[in-house]
Amino acid sequence: MASGWAEPRRYVLNNLMPVSPARWAAYQILLRVHREDAFASELLHSSGYQKLSAADHRLTTELVMGVLRWQSLLDEEIAKYASLKISRIDPEVLTALRLASYQFKFLSRIPTRAAIHESVELVKQARKRSAVAFANAVLRKMACSKVDRAKLESCASTTDLAKFIAHPPWLLERWVREFGFEITQKICIYDQQIPNTTIAIRRPAMIQELEEYGIKLSPGHFLVDSQQLVTGDLQTLPVNLRKEIAIQDEGSQLVAHLLRAGSIIFDCCAAPGGKTRVLAEENPDALVIAADFHPHRARLLCSLVTTPNVHVIAADARKLPFNMTLDAMLVDVPCSGTGTLARNPEIKWRLKPDGLAELQKLQVAILQSAMQHLTPGGMLVYSTCSLEKEENEDVVQKVLASEHSFRLIDCRDRLQQLQHEGELTWEDLESLTKGPYLRTVPGVHPCDGFFAAIIKRI
Repeated sequence: MASGWAEPRRYVLNNLMPVSPARWAAYQILLRVHREDAFASELLHSSGYQKLSAADHRLTTELVMGVLRWQSLLDEEIAKYASLKISRIDPEVLTALRLASYQFKFLSRIPTRAAIHESVELVKQARKRSAVAFANAVLRKMACSKVDRAKLESCASTTDLAKFIAHPPWLLERWVREFGFEITQKICIYDQQIPNTTIAIRRPAMIQELEEYGIKLSPGHFLVDSQQLVTGDLQTLPVNLRKEIAIQDEGSQLVAHLLRAGSIIFDCCAAPGGKTRVLAEENPDALVIAADFHPHRARLLCSLVTTPNVHVIAADARKLPFNMTLDAMLVDVPCSGTGTLARNPEIKWRLKPDGLAELQKLQVAILQSAMQHLTPGGMLVYSTCSLEKEENEDVVQKVLASEHSFRLIDCRDRLQQLQHEGELTWEDLESLTKGPYLRTVPGVHPCDGFFAAIIKRI
């Protein structure tokens, strides 16, 4: 499917009505997520969908993220009434059924008739006219179904969590072993909610400026510069103000704050650049070199991070194209992203258990490469947005076991320093650590799940 917006086809001969812009956009995005392994959050904010009105964009976002968060629950509902197995339903038809099922179960403000009609129209628009009668029959049987929200809080087993809070059983079993059942349930509930929009405010006067445009903020939970969006639409702000705003989860901001200043700071896997921006703004006298493997992502980073002390390059972090040593490095490696399922719910349906081993190989290679460029006395922060031990502690311990001129620094020391300097406002430092590591857990903390280790060359 072509990228960006494409108008729905109009069948004038059959006198068919076009689908509403929000549902058509949601349908297109969901199909691209399925076909291209694209990320919904990136598509929703891409230029192709900027022509949607603010109201349509909100509904599109609700539909896309809702379907992805609750996909297994929706499929179970569809399977009750379909004469075909889910695996045998064409993706174009199944996506239309999922959209309708989500509206039936979760969106009381949308009339049932409209959800049925437009989902049938989507099947027609996809040129799956032979499936129209099938889709119509399934939709009418599903129409009265609503989600039992009480069951979300009363799950007593991983089977219940998988069924009622829509997570893959194999992933839940891992989390129960690592965190226990109670915390696993909290993670699942957090994953199914719309996460807060958090921004970093470097100019205190900016809060008043934003209020003049109807943007109301409240203080963040972790960092003095963080603010949470209470009301208002950031996209309606003038361009000059939008450029000053960085939307970034507080856990992600906290990881970047762990790295102490150096004259040159190297960010190994930088795109899309949230942590790069924090490093550059917190260390205005330092040169921040930001690298990404993919040239198109490096270009994206250039457009998103315009801080003057940032220099962007395209480079493979496993084999950096220079011989110099550095005193400060951020090694925020590619990972499974299981700590970000509230923002990227499609991850939980794509990820397979054997994929973690392949990711670990890549992470080990990147960390080993970065450590060779660290000067004696220099420090690096290794981080992921994963909840999985293989990508976190196991990577650090595996690399340190073969590198005897490095040692692990307790993250508590840096957190205490940030607290003393007035940067960190969260009081319970013990909850932010697991051994010497930083660890945030969705549902336990009001942010995504992050892991970080501080490594020093001696």
